[in-house]
Amino acid sequence: MEKDKHIGLRIDSETHKKLKSLAEFDGRSMNGEILYLIRQAIAQHERQNGELK
Repeated sequence: MEKDKHIGLRIDSETHKKLKSLAEFDGRSMNGEILYLIRQAIAQHERQNGELK
């Protein structure tokens, strides 16, 4: 099984604060919230444009 990939992410403090609030509201860690949002964006893109490789 392939190991998870690591990605560094720089965000401004206002976005960080809002992301933290959103994650807490949704009952997720910040990492979990970021993964959720990325997966949602990918799914939306694939619905509109076809599956990504």
